[in-house]
Amino acid sequence: MRKFRQVYYDCFSSIYDRFVALHSSDREGSLRTYLADKTGAASGDRVLDICTGTGSLLEKLCRRVGPNGMVVGIDFSRGMLSTARRKMTATRVVYLVQADAGCLPFKESIFDAVTCAHAFYELKGRSQSACLQEVVRVLKPKKPFLMMEHEIPRNRFVRLLFYLRLLSMGARRAMQILKEERQFLGQYFDRIEKLSTPTGHSKIWLCYAKA
Repeated sequence: MRKFRQVYYDCFSSIYDRFVALHSSDREGSLRTYLADKTGAASGDRVLDICTGTGSLLEKLCRRVGPNGMVVGIDFSRGMLSTARRKMTATRVVYLVQADAGCLPFKESIFDAVTCAHAFYELKGRSQSACLQEVVRVLKPKKPFLMMEHEIPRNRFVRLLFYLRLLSMGARRAMQILKEERQFLGQYFDRIEKLSTPTGHSKIWLCYAKA
């Protein structure tokens, strides 16, 4: 199953950006700038973007950390990372790593922020829990994890695509995410805030890890 999912995302990488833009009503990429700004990352910081996909958030994060900082994007799909690599111009501070979000190849407490944009719902149930445990492990104390995901779409066709995507997690997990997302995140984080986004089609969960 894991190999199938990798092949699927390798192929999906060619249309991924258009698919996300359709869901989020953000063809200009302004939501990613908004997410990067909400990290509070500053010059010299280290930021990790998990399930980075085609790397659309990475250059926005680079602008926050400057030439003395570091941005790392991880994804388990070689195709996604290849697409991301072709898009990069600020390569001095960007590192792309093929890795599993549930088993991050980094030391404890080394990142000033961790982000995940329109990708967390793609993870299977146990992978979601493992991913959040790893996020807490690699974050510095009192530093944020920001998860941006789609709100339930108003357009019927886009809403159908949204529900089909959720079902990839399994029906039971999908319902838990939709109804109890704050409680689920509360198992790993002390302080959780839900932020609205400029388009109104996406949400950001701003989370601070337990001490």
